[in-house]
Amino acid sequence: MNGLIILIPIALGLGLLGLAAFFWSLRKGQFDDLDGAAWRIFVEEEEGRRP
Repeated sequence: MNGLIILIPIALGLGLLGLAAFFWSLRKGQFDDLDGAAWRIFVEEEEGRRP
């Protein structure tokens, strides 16, 4: 029983920390261009092969 008194607030705190990190990443624009990084790999590879 004593363990639950300690573990429940820790779990809630970690959950709120993760939620805050998610909203921070949304505000900073981390999820704006999901396809750009995938296509950028191919574009750089094609430019590097030119003599």
